Amino acid sequence: MSVKEKIIHYSEVKPEEVKGAVKTRIRVLISEKDGAPTYAMRIFEVDPGGEILEHTHPWEHEIFILKGKLRLKIGDKYYEVSEGTAIYIPPNVPHAYWNIGQEVAVFICTIPIKPSKT
Repeated sequence: MSVKEKIIHYSEVKPEEVKGAVKTRIRVLISEKDGAPTYAMRIFEVDPGGEILEHTHPWEHEIFILKGKLRLKIGDKYYEVSEGTAIYIPPNVPHAYWNIGQEVAVFICTIPIKPSKT
């Protein structure tokens, strides 16, 4: 398969409701479907009062807050973050998010693409 570059405005990707979340949508911008071998890039939009319930998984997250104000729980610690904040969440650490602001919170989240089993 020949891998091509991809250039897309985020608004061209249809937002989908996030399972295990309230008032939260995801747009998968770049993924293995595009031929990306290492990382997937997603944008999350959390409405005021929205939340992503506590969960855990065996991969890391890198997050960058573009807009809004969130409260995060990572492990047993809580943080309040806003636009311009970069966050690293290690693998296998429970985490949750709450929009505590008055506007939609928007953040980029990258995760590793799981290698295919051959």
